[in-house]
Amino acid sequence: LSWAPRPGLPPATAAALLASGPDGEMLWLDVTHRPGQAPWVRLMGRYVLPPCKQRWHTCAAFLPQEGLLVCGDRRGSLLLFPCSSSSGWAAESTSIANAGTDPVVEDSSNELEPSCLLHKGALPLESPLSVLFGLHGKTGVTSVTIHRGYIYSTGRDGVYRQLRLQDQQLEVLRKHRPCKGLQWIEELRFTSDGDLLVLGFHADNFVVWSSRTGENLHCIPCGGGHRSWSYCSSPLAEVFAFIKSGDVMLYHHEAEPSEQQVLLASLHGREITCVRRLGAMEVPGHATLNVFVTGSEDTTACVLVLSENSRAAVPLARLSDHISSVRTLAFAMGPGDEGFGDEGLSALLFSAGGRAQIECYQLLCTGDTVSESAVACQVIHVASHRLDKHWEQKKNRHKLVKMDPETRYMSLSVVPGTSTKQLPTPWKLLAAACSDGSVRIFGLLEAARKFVLVAESFHHQRCVLKVEAFLHAWAGGERHLLCSAATDGSVAFWDITGPIMDAADALHQAEGEMEPLGECCCLAALLLPLTKVRVALLTEPNFPALDAPLVTIMAHSCGVNSLHIRKTPEGQYLVASGSDDGSIHVCLLEVALGRGEAAAGTCLQVLERVSRPCAHAAHVTGIRVLRPDLLLSASVDQRLTLWNRRPGELVPLSTTFFHVPDLAELDCWEVVEAGGELRYYCVLCGQGLEMLCGTAPSKPPPQEAPQ
Repeated sequence: LSWAPRPGLPPATAAALLASGPDGEMLWLDVTHRPGQAPWVRLMGRYVLPPCKQRWHTCAAFLPQEGLLVCGDRRGSLLLFPCSSSSGWAAESTSIANAGTDPVVEDSSNELEPSCLLHKGALPLESPLSVLFGLHGKTGVTSVTIHRGYIYSTGRDGVYRQLRLQDQQLEVLRKHRPCKGLQWIEELRFTSDGDLLVLGFHADNFVVWSSRTGENLHCIPCGGGHRSWSYCSSPLAEVFAFIKSGDVMLYHHEAEPSEQQVLLASLHGREITCVRRLGAMEVPGHATLNVFVTGSEDTTACVLVLSENSRAAVPLARLSDHISSVRTLAFAMGPGDEGFGDEGLSALLFSAGGRAQIECYQLLCTGDTVSESAVACQVIHVASHRLDKHWEQKKNRHKLVKMDPETRYMSLSVVPGTSTKQLPTPWKLLAAACSDGSVRIFGLLEAARKFVLVAESFHHQRCVLKVEAFLHAWAGGERHLLCSAATDGSVAFWDITGPIMDAADALHQAEGEMEPLGECCCLAALLLPLTKVRVALLTEPNFPALDAPLVTIMAHSCGVNSLHIRKTPEGQYLVASGSDDGSIHVCLLEVALGRGEAAAGTCLQVLERVSRPCAHAAHVTGIRVLRPDLLLSASVDQRLTLWNRRPGELVPLSTTFFHVPDLAELDCWEVVEAGGELRYYCVLCGQGLEMLCGTAPSKPPPQEAPQ
């Protein structure tokens, strides 16, 4: 049995009672309370649950606008049923008509008569419109909540999920893991001030966890998980009741004034390892709002908005799908030059880090003048990938070297110019620098929501720290190029056009006929016709290898911690890098093709190399080429230095000290102000987050640098 609020009826006098019976049959009964009289019961619908060992429902909620009913069952599945069909409302009128001859409410002894169940055969047995089988595992769904058009479900698997309704089908948008150890989540409650409270059992305590502050608001010792409980809180007190060993226990605690004052709310629980700017938004009544995404050692990524006027960072969404630290982020922007579409700011977000894990999300940011942040962010989980996830399912795995579980993705870069409309399905290509010494190219098939490995190479034979992909286009075609840097100070340049074209040909041949496979599969297995897919799964795939690098430059004496590439107006490429030894290296490259033929091969020529030893007193962890003659570098020594690139040398123009210790990364962008002045902005992350703004001279002085 379970109760659910009845849409359109006052909750104090009417509710829906859902009862599960034999053979998976579930009845929907409307119960109306009348003072001094027995309740009035009306049979509204009959439903059948999917076959399983424990075939009964555990919770339910109505979607009033769509006329649908969402249920969770003991098997952990979410079910969607119709509740506004003609048969359902006919049953209501039938039960009322029968009240004249066959009493429904009461008899002479004032007891309820079950006459409404005698006519249940007149109602059809409805099957679910949509089933998400085992969504919360085998321990069952504990609650279903409807809030602002979204569906939220909880379970005893330690996560709660956000879903939406798409063409009368349930679609999972994302999942949330509130905090470590909270495996038994019972209920979600949305507060009037915009906070989301997660109620559940942690060890032998009942816990109320705040999503806004990321901490436990209340912790009540009760002995562990209890199936019968109730919790109520108010500004004056909190009350928790539960049944333990047949006894009803009551916990009452009066509210006390809090002596804790939060001076500055934290963004993450540990240091921030990476930051990327998504873009800027103009909201009426507010100054320009910059949207960022940060990743941290606390295994989460955070979408936040930063206002230049208030100078406050307000989190919009937290992504908690990673099982280890988040080391790198990358964007594939949506429609428009800066990702601006008709509905707001959109992009595909890629995050990667420890345990060789990559996650992909669809972000959509829109203006929301009602909320505190003035921006609303919708997050949809698109795909996930781990190299060793399906190791136990492989055949003859004892003959192979197991994938190192400690492999980390150190850097990501989206390969530009790969979303061609000629392909049968949209896709993105992603380059990854790996700690096991490999450079890997992944493809994201957006329709199938799968990552596939396109190519890889172990050329560096040591940890690869950075990758940067760029596109060389000319009138006769285009070439996809990749730059990678490792811990020995080497910087290698690759032509990855061949593997990309081979993958595109495979997509054309498959004609989009794909069967959903595991995330860890190769492109050849995924793109086989349906009749051959099962055969391919029984054999170990041979991952295609990248060709040898075009050019390898020993730019530094040790690890390269920062890398950036910018195209010059002459069609050449400036490659800037910073190292652990505090040095900066800049080289100028030119792409040459055999007599203009696209298939003649690619040749890279190094036109100029400039090195600045001891540019900083510590690791150079951030570098950006602002203009062909201007570079910006940041280091763990907490200095941000602007350099003038001249023939054969780098001359410092100015130095600014910032306040973020242990700098991890730097991101820059430029903004043209109303008066036509060009301003450069940068954001730095490490043990904190800081945004700086500055201007650069149009023509630096030829000899002496200003102080």
